[in-house]
Amino acid sequence: MERLTAHHLIPRQSTKRQKVETSPTIDICSACHRQIHALFDNKYLAKELNTLEKLRKAPEMQKFLAWVKKQDPGKRVTVHRQK
Repeated sequence: MERLTAHHLIPRQSTKRQKVETSPTIDICSACHRQIHALFDNKYLAKELNTLEKLRKAPEMQKFLAWVKKQDPGKRVTVHRQK
């Protein structure tokens, strides 16, 4: 991927409320970043999916990652919220 975005492993919303330093970030493609935030709310991300390994192992993300690997890296991928 050409453009990567920084994803906070613990959302900034959570760290601001607790008045602590921001969490570490990981560089991920913008499609994956948008999909993470489309699938999971910030509370769940902070408590349950706060490492790269946990994000990769989430069943919803595994399905998306398998699909997005097949896409043209130059194409903007549309993400959909779960119903």
